[in-house]
Amino acid sequence: MNPTDTNDAPTLALHALAWTLADPARARRLLDLTGLDVDALRGSAANRGTQAAVLGFLELEAYHPHAPTLERFIEKTGLPRDGFRQLLLHSKLDA
Repeated sequence: MNPTDTNDAPTLALHALAWTLADPARARRLLDLTGLDVDALRGSAANRGTQAAVLGFLELEAYHPHAPTLERFIEKTGLPRDGFRQLLLHSKLDA
């Protein structure tokens, strides 16, 4: 899967999760904001609710002091700027 494919929300969410966890500070913010611990995250990564939480984390970061988080993810994946918002609007990741 090409991570820029905005029609594949579950795969994009897993890419976002891997990218988020690659940085300890981002990973800590994700865990803090979702209330998950490392074991729970490992066990629920394939869960649509967890995937929605990961995408929501990136969206939240866009409006928070950590706004560069979303920008860096968009740059890394090549996802069009509007693609992320469209994905969230039309996502089938309902918990």
